Amino acid sequence: MIKKILIPVLLLFLSTCGYETMYSEKNNAYSSFSISEITLDGENNVNLRIKSKLNNYTLFKKDKKFILKIKSSVEKITLAKNIAGDATNYRSTLKLDVQIVLENSLINNLEIIESFDYNNIENTFDLKRYEREIQNTLANTAVDKLLYKLSNIQ
Repeated sequence: MIKKILIPVLLLFLSTCGYETMYSEKNNAYSSFSISEITLDGENNVNLRIKSKLNNYTLFKKDKKFILKIKSSVEKITLAKNIAGDATNYRSTLKLDVQIVLENSLINNLEIIESFDYNNIENTFDLKRYEREIQNTLANTAVDKLLYKLSNIQ
């Protein structure tokens, strides 16, 4: 009897918790800035990820309109090798050089660096796919940091 009452009550409370995604269009409408122009240079895969995350901020026009010039670069470094000389550990580093322009005056130059260490995978196809996933994750993290910095500019 208690289970019959407890389950619907729990479902009622959990369904009305008010969860919304952080980067939804509704939440972007309440942000304090917009991006009027984005210029990307560098790694294509990383640039596509950056552009898709920043496009939500180009939809709404705000008082603070930023122009972003972003140059991205990805570097893969061998950290360790085995006795035979084959690489066993790598470090992938993503570097974003961002120029922030507000009302035709340069506000800030940012350098955002994200890195990740990982082990080698013998299958090269799986290794390339894993490296692409790492680059996407690093790009997402770097864009989150960029958005945080943009929201704090006065």
